[in-house]
Amino acid sequence: MKVDWKDYIISTSDVLHGKPRFKGTRIPVNLILGYLAAEYSREEIIAEFPDLKNEHIVACLDYARELAEFEVEA
Repeated sequence: MKVDWKDYIISTSDVLHGKPRFKGTRIPVNLILGYLAAEYSREEIIAEFPDLKNEHIVACLDYARELAEFEVEA
């Protein structure tokens, strides 16, 4: 499943102090990444956060992938 994280994740200074979150929610991306790191399945995460769908989890991973590709110029 190909998902563009920009369709699902937003960051605004007025909500959660600007932390990236899923559009239409107050669920921060880092929280879901923590669940994934703790080896929760997509199904378990969605059961815990019913506002999320499979596409949100994929978007979360795509967001993390893009951040990991960031390079600082010397």
